[in-house]
Amino acid sequence: MNHSRGGFYRRFVKRPMDFILSLLAIIILSPVFLIVALLVRTKLGSPVLFKQKRPGLNEEIFMMYKFRTMTDETDKNGNLLPDSVRLTKFGRLLRSTSLDELPELFNILKGDMSIIGPRPLLVQYLPLYNEHQKQRHEVRPGLSGLAQVSGRNAITWEDKFDLDVEYVNKVSFIEDWKIILTTIKKVFVREGINSNTADTMEPFMGTKEERRIEL
Repeated sequence: MNHSRGGFYRRFVKRPMDFILSLLAIIILSPVFLIVALLVRTKLGSPVLFKQKRPGLNEEIFMMYKFRTMTDETDKNGNLLPDSVRLTKFGRLLRSTSLDELPELFNILKGDMSIIGPRPLLVQYLPLYNEHQKQRHEVRPGLSGLAQVSGRNAITWEDKFDLDVEYVNKVSFIEDWKIILTTIKKVFVREGINSNTADTMEPFMGTKEERRIEL
């Protein structure tokens, strides 16, 4: 895969820009962090943060942080109840405003993630990707990305992955700032948060057949 386009930006500008922007955001938004943390502790209990292993650049595993949005309610056998039951009204508010994503700024500061890139998904999805879809891991995962500003959870997994790979192939300073500005706009209008059939995105089960991709 030829990534010569945007090569200088990818190698020398993108990471320092991520570090500076994430540090500034953490400082500016520190009162919001505190308020959300207190509300999560009061309404959902502890721990305040949801931590989960996710694959990053070159499929290396890192620990991603988010504010929790679900309770730990279980059935009589000790199994967690469905997401739709555990996702409270407050949790939906956090998701619709993307406030649950704020702790990922620390992942960006550490270098696990980028401001813009394909979203970091579950580790168990790694064996399910076809060769085309695997290319999404050729860059750091992002707080937001081309797929998120093109429909977020309201589009299919395959469409998301096509957009992820499209981003990998054309990453540039201008493209990143277009996505950043579009993300801010979409957060304010709370667009495309959920899929059409579930409170959270349905699990990825693998692509049944290789799709013809035109980039």
